[in-house]
Amino acid sequence: MTALPVASGAETRRALWRLARPHRGLMAGGLTILLAATLASLSIPFLLGGVVDVVLGNRPEGDLDRLVVLLVLATALQGVLLGLGAWAVGRFGELILADLREEVVDRALAVPVGDIERAGTGDLVARACGDVDAVSEAMREAIPEILASALVIGLTVVGLAALDWRLALAGLAATPVQVLATRWYLGRSRTLYAAERAAEGMRSQRLHQSVTGARTIRSLRLQDAHLTTLRTTSRAAVGLAVRAAGVRARFFSALNGAELVGLATVLVVSFPLVRDDAITVGAATAAALYFYRLFDPIGGLLSQLDTAQAAGAALARLIGVISLPTPARPDGAVGGRPVDVRLASVSFGYDGGPEVLHRLDLTITPGERVALVGPSGAGKTTVAKLAAGIHPASAGSVTVGGNDVATLERPALARLVTLVSQEVHVFAGPLAADLRLARPEATEDELRHALDRVGADAWVRALPHGLDTVVGSGGHPLSSTEAQQIALARLLLADPAVAILDEATAEAGSAGAGVLEAASAVAVEGRTALVVAHRLTQARAADRIVVLDRGEVVEVGDHETLVGAGGLYAELWAAWSGVSTVR
Repeated sequence: MTALPVASGAETRRALWRLARPHRGLMAGGLTILLAATLASLSIPFLLGGVVDVVLGNRPEGDLDRLVVLLVLATALQGVLLGLGAWAVGRFGELILADLREEVVDRALAVPVGDIERAGTGDLVARACGDVDAVSEAMREAIPEILASALVIGLTVVGLAALDWRLALAGLAATPVQVLATRWYLGRSRTLYAAERAAEGMRSQRLHQSVTGARTIRSLRLQDAHLTTLRTTSRAAVGLAVRAAGVRARFFSALNGAELVGLATVLVVSFPLVRDDAITVGAATAAALYFYRLFDPIGGLLSQLDTAQAAGAALARLIGVISLPTPARPDGAVGGRPVDVRLASVSFGYDGGPEVLHRLDLTITPGERVALVGPSGAGKTTVAKLAAGIHPASAGSVTVGGNDVATLERPALARLVTLVSQEVHVFAGPLAADLRLARPEATEDELRHALDRVGADAWVRALPHGLDTVVGSGGHPLSSTEAQQIALARLLLADPAVAILDEATAEAGSAGAGVLEAASAVAVEGRTALVVAHRLTQARAADRIVVLDRGEVVEVGDHETLVGAGGLYAELWAAWSGVSTVR
């Protein structure tokens, strides 16, 4: 399995700056508001110190009313500005995250499906879900708190210095402990979080494989083996999470110790200054309150490093998806009219395993309908996937309309080739939206015409809300035949130059087979067609039949010729005819 890439720190920073640049005005406005909120908050300890001096008789009693009014105004202003600033910074983060999500999805859809399959779809799912959630949490919470805390810390030190420079030095006594604790934490958490995210991706991959392959696992009685594998990957992920929690606990303990050191130092230094009348009791009170108010921002700043570290690891994984190379779009890559398909000396093996195809040559002329036939494991589906550009050939070349499918960008390839397999996915939502995935601008009349051509008009009219009926997960249930008709209707709407049907009637029962065979014949009319024939009646209707066995072409011809030759196809036809007669 080849893992999806993870971006380096430099690549992540460059991508983040590129995403942030269009919204930098919003960020500047948010920082300005947070700065004003911080200044308002810093006036509160100073005003409280004035109240203390009034109580002790060091200031006129008439100042008390004014100080109380200012305290109320400063508190209210701080709350309003802090809320507005956090909203602006949070909005800035959400806009970046929205752009990031779109780029990740866009690139994932543009990358050859084979690359995603080799890396494991579970890893991609973990990045698109768990990693996006981690970055989202940082954007909503960590970034606003880090920025606000940094402003409070910096300006508080300035406030202490304004009272007396010695108080500012006393407040810095906690800094060495905080610096050492942070360096220790960052040195351990960075690699730990990256490993934790990778372990969670592997756990998602194993879980995804177990769920999607549940039937096969049960039929082969491999439940125990898969549960053991899943348990191992889960324990690895949990173990890393526990280690990360232990590192966090030790880090926060050190921060609490730093707060004790700093506050004690401020109080000790304040005592001789008050005794020598260098400062008033109110000023000493303000200094203690200033430092006490640092507890939350310093703790928040450093504790959010935890979220930032997790988000940084997640962001690097998302940027890794964005950085995946995509093929360039060649000139002339357009669909709509039949083009030729050529596989020249093609060899292929899955994930470094043994070869499935061996120097295979196959040419399909524009508008020709070719059926691929052969025993199970002959390589039929592999040929279909290579022709559709899902997998790159290990050797040789695959071209469609003169374009090498390995160099075609996904949108260009989609205009040329559409693959309909036996595993059809119906997306959750209105039926019309599902169909418009193939052609977003299609009118309702065009949707109905496509459905009518594949024989789906009767059951679609019977739906409770017609084309607006919600289908897919949680929606109106569809039979396997109906789902396949939707896929064939999408093919008509996409109107590609080449149609590839990979056992598109295999999931239908006897009652639905004839319906789907007729729909498939309509869907490939006027196109170059490659049909992996599960039912040999489809092969009989083809212009040419190519028989595969063990990854090689062993027979080529039309139905009558191959039956008369008495070879492998004749054996398959005899077996098929016997089964059909029994039915």
